[in-house]
Amino acid sequence: MSDPSLAPPETGRSAWISALIGIGLMAALDEIVFHQLLAWHHFYDQASLEIGLLSDGLLHSAELIALVAGFFLLFDLRRRHTLAPLWAWAGGFLGAGAFQLFDGVINHKLLRLHQIRYGVYLLPYDLAWNGAALLLIMIGVGLLTRARFVQAQRNLSAAETRLGESL
Repeated sequence: MSDPSLAPPETGRSAWISALIGIGLMAALDEIVFHQLLAWHHFYDQASLEIGLLSDGLLHSAELIALVAGFFLLFDLRRRHTLAPLWAWAGGFLGAGAFQLFDGVINHKLLRLHQIRYGVYLLPYDLAWNGAALLLIMIGVGLLTRARFVQAQRNLSAAETRLGESL
């Protein structure tokens, strides 16, 4: 029987699963802080309060599904000793930033499902919202670049070791 700790890390899967968790976490943060605590908007503000609350409930359900599924998949990678932590962190930041940017550009501006806040000058809010998204994405890209570099170094080291053994 082979040692499970010798299994190669699943880099892509680690990143994608953590991106799902990042999306769920950012959706939860948005829904809890801006929809519930501050009550600045609902997911869909173009109808009655009841429809707005229903849309918030659907968003909350989707975020919970993303979080639960993502953590089950992440723990499975960990159990099988194939989790690539740096790739996972990169995916988490990329997922969170992508959700934030999608919400800020698509939901707020293109579809006009809701705005960040009503009755105020929106530009500072939009800049902060989308700026935070870009910052999260830049952190994710930085971590992904680092993860690829570390993986390339490991591959090079392994190739040198195999070459040395064959000589």
